[in-house]
Amino acid sequence: MIFKDYYKILDLNGSGATPEEIKQAYREQAKKYHPDINTTNELAEERFKDISEAYKVLSAPASKRKYDRMWNTHVGKKRKNYEESKREKDSIFSDFFQMFFGDMITTEKQNMKKEKNKKVPIKGENIETGINVSIQEAFYGAEKKITLRTLNGKMKTFTIKIPTGIRNAEKIRLMGQGKPGENGGKPGDLLIKINIQNDKNYKLEGIELYTNLYLTPWEAALGTKIDLNAIDDTVSLYIPQGVQSGEKIRICGKGYHDGQTRRGDLIAEVQIMVPKEMEQKEKQLFEELQKISKYNPRKDT
Repeated sequence: MIFKDYYKILDLNGSGATPEEIKQAYREQAKKYHPDINTTNELAEERFKDISEAYKVLSAPASKRKYDRMWNTHVGKKRKNYEESKREKDSIFSDFFQMFFGDMITTEKQNMKKEKNKKVPIKGENIETGINVSIQEAFYGAEKKITLRTLNGKMKTFTIKIPTGIRNAEKIRLMGQGKPGENGGKPGDLLIKINIQNDKNYKLEGIELYTNLYLTPWEAALGTKIDLNAIDDTVSLYIPQGVQSGEKIRICGKGYHDGQTRRGDLIAEVQIMVPKEMEQKEKQLFEELQKISKYNPRKDT
């Protein structure tokens, strides 16, 4: 076994070097022989390992004292030239180091093994489901209950607070109600997708609300004033004479929430309704109108 002169490896004069001098010498030598810098020097990697090995021993007071005793015996007044000792393949420590400082290498390996075997906490997976709410529930806010089967097969009921103005397809997150984590990791979350359902009165598109405005033939022909139910108010509308089915009347600021302070519009689509059953007098008036009216909607098509 060839003794290794760690002081010579770090280009130091001997065991009288101070901790600061050792550290400074290591930095200079490491920088000089780093494999990333010395890409063309085949011996740079081995030299760099020796430099790291020397610093590891000399930077720790206990191992330095142990090494200095050997250094005085082997080198003393007459210093030998630096010699490279045999390493095991892929080993970062020489045979010399492992023979005389086996406790250090054992500790190093144990620490590396512990670090390798240390299990990283992993958060549990999220669980996603959906719930249907009415336009009114979404507009005003509500409390809903949903019952789900847990991983252990039991049924569990969750109470969900629907905030005012929630958007369609938005998700509500219940923290920690998902699948359990691994290695001490936090459980996942329960994500509940909100599905806003249209009804016979309103249809939601973005932040616009659509509704039907039903008119009689004479209201459409003559024009009129009506009261229309918005989702949170009643608005008065003036209907111009001659309005046609399918025309849309926009009522600004009476639609759905935009998630902040503004609201969308309420759009009323005109639907002209003809009575299926009529009184005798009503029928006579329609017959009279048919005789005197020259209007022919098919002529213009």
